Amino acid sequence: MKKIIIIDGGPRKNFNTASMLQQFAEGATSVGKEIEVKTVRLYGVDYKGCMSCMACKVKGKAANVCKFKDALTPVLEEIAQADGLVLGSPNYFSEITAQMRAFLERLVFPWLSYKDFSLTAPKRMPVVLMLTMNATPAQYDGTNCWGTMEGVITRALGQPEHVNAYNTYQVKNYDRYELAGFPEEEKRLYRDVHWEQDLQRAYDAGRRMAERLCL
Repeated sequence: MKKIIIIDGGPRKNFNTASMLQQFAEGATSVGKEIEVKTVRLYGVDYKGCMSCMACKVKGKAANVCKFKDALTPVLEEIAQADGLVLGSPNYFSEITAQMRAFLERLVFPWLSYKDFSLTAPKRMPVVLMLTMNATPAQYDGTNCWGTMEGVITRALGQPEHVNAYNTYQVKNYDRYELAGFPEEEKRLYRDVHWEQDLQRAYDAGRRMAERLCL
């Protein structure tokens, strides 16, 4: 059995990021019964970012899994034993959500050695970084919303695959909100062409990761 952990860093249970991650999960499980997928919604977990307790750096007891105990602890322990990892977040002000950033602090800081500055995760695994955003491809223009964390993930786990969905709907009813800067008609025209394609790309990414794990 191969296990993929999906981390949903978005606040809404049934909107863009959640929908893309669900399609990824369906693509992965379509490969066969030997693939297990678990999704964790960070907005439903009571935790904080790195507490600077330095417990992961104690001489003779150094660890590459965060040792601070809270509701995130079992998630981090599961990831340490997993075979694939998916991180999904909306793009907020050209960055990932605060919840995703806090999670990543807890995930990656124990990997960093303060002896030789090496980065050692419990195991290497395929990774997908998934973003959804109100911005168009031209407006996004290659901005790295994952910041330095992407470099850490690449060094420790391997080169991640990117799956982005652009120009997504922000709300279901545009008449209710002050959103004149994002005309609903223009958004709808883009969505009618691209949204199903975005979902399919997420599904295909899930299949690719699962197939890779089954080799």
